[in-house]
Amino acid sequence: GQTSLKSPQDLQVYVVNTNFTLRWNYTGNDTNVTFSAEYQLLEDSKTDDAEWKELPGCQNVTLRECDFSSAITKYYDRHHVRIRAERREEVSPWSSIFEMIPYFIAQIGPPGVELQSTNGIIKIKVSPPEANQARQMWIAHLRFKYNLVIWENSSNAEFRSQIIFPTDIIDDLAPETVYCLKVQATLPLDSLEGLFSPIHCVKTTRKVNDLFCATNVSVLALNMKFHLHWNNQYKHHVSYNVQYLIGYLKKLHDDYSGKWQNVPGCENITETQCNFSSIITTASGFYYLRVQAVNGYNKTCLSNDLKIDPLITNEIGPPGVKLDISDVLLHIQISPPGGSENEAMREHYGLSYRVLYWKNSLDNEEELKMKEIKQTIGTVSDLTPSTLYCVKVQAFSEAYNKSSHFSNEECIKTPGDKTLPLIILATFVIALIAVLLVATPVIFALYQAYNKIKYVFFPSCQPPLNIEGFGGQLFSPYISATEEPIENCCIIETIITEEVNQIGFTNYEHSKQSSRDSGNYSNDDDTSGSKVSEETLGNEIV
Repeated sequence: GQTSLKSPQDLQVYVVNTNFTLRWNYTGNDTNVTFSAEYQLLEDSKTDDAEWKELPGCQNVTLRECDFSSAITKYYDRHHVRIRAERREEVSPWSSIFEMIPYFIAQIGPPGVELQSTNGIIKIKVSPPEANQARQMWIAHLRFKYNLVIWENSSNAEFRSQIIFPTDIIDDLAPETVYCLKVQATLPLDSLEGLFSPIHCVKTTRKVNDLFCATNVSVLALNMKFHLHWNNQYKHHVSYNVQYLIGYLKKLHDDYSGKWQNVPGCENITETQCNFSSIITTASGFYYLRVQAVNGYNKTCLSNDLKIDPLITNEIGPPGVKLDISDVLLHIQISPPGGSENEAMREHYGLSYRVLYWKNSLDNEEELKMKEIKQTIGTVSDLTPSTLYCVKVQAFSEAYNKSSHFSNEECIKTPGDKTLPLIILATFVIALIAVLLVATPVIFALYQAYNKIKYVFFPSCQPPLNIEGFGGQLFSPYISATEEPIENCCIIETIITEEVNQIGFTNYEHSKQSSRDSGNYSNDDDTSGSKVSEETLGNEIV
């Protein structure tokens, strides 16, 4: 059971696309030694006791490597590989186990390259690394990006690198010059870089310059309104057709030359500009545009393709601004660039706004103040009364690192200070209340005095005739100034008896006392009372 054969060491598996190669080292000095390998497929990652099988292509080999591509078909499962040395009936112990998941150790192979030199440019067509193969490690060919490295075939060559599409053109080349290039396929999302293709060399031709071709093709875009401009050096009649291609078609490996379409409204035009906003149906995609020139002899010439990424190509215009003011706040209403109906500007850019405001006063050189807001309505507080404030607003997008020009200045004046009028009004009210408080008792006292004087000197009723006959001097001592005014008076008649002659001065004094002590008089029957009084007074005098 003992053997002098040593085990192979340093097992490595190299995977390019679906090609698997096993390599190892052997330090023994034995002759006539062969090597055989086994593998284990672990479909269940928790099971390590799967059956070991002979590895096809790696049995009884004499070299230090073998190809076992035919044995591996499950590229996302775990595999174990081991190998041993053999000499007739004698075998070495198994080597250490090499564990692998094919997809994670695989390397992208070189792509296919086809070149064509024409009219001063090089047309290139790239095929994916596993084109026309039955088994493929890389299923999603559309995920491939192709990196081109090109240089002049000279001693002091400068290498130039650029990303190309599967079907593309290489321009800006010197005429009648040999260029060499190589292409590499990459998967950026998986951080995988493939092997470069073999080097291909081709000689450029001289470019034919047609004067009627459109040159300096450029785009001006503002608030999602797109205009294409170009120059015309031709002095004779020429018409233009603006054509576009949806961007993703260039990512395909198919020929897209027949899929260009004319821009509506930009067919057979003689102007050197065109509004192609109608074809921008989605802001998240990208497009290619070119100008086809047609001279009077129906000869055509195509300009270079121009890539349009709407959200990157577009520029943000200044927003609109309206101001309103209240007692303590300045209200700023902002209209988004492009108007409220421009959904692409609102949804994709995530606009914010920088608001600059300042006091527009000759005697107050105050610095500009700025605030950033995300809403279209803002306010400014701490305003100074009777001051002219000016505002201008800038829209910007952090996601796209874009900003607009500032809007036109809008100014509004704050209302005057209302503190002084309020103080004057309060002072007037307080003074009015004070006057009323002082004047009321004075007026009341004057009114009472007036009533007293009127009662004493201008009574409202006259004394009876029997009293008036004696004259005012006789009765004036008996009139009291403190008596209250008497509105109704009456004379209580005394029945006159036959003893008239017996009535003397004594009866007269008694009658005077009775007239003064009676509290009320009645004037209900003034005429009869007067007559009786006169008769009675006459009889008393007699």
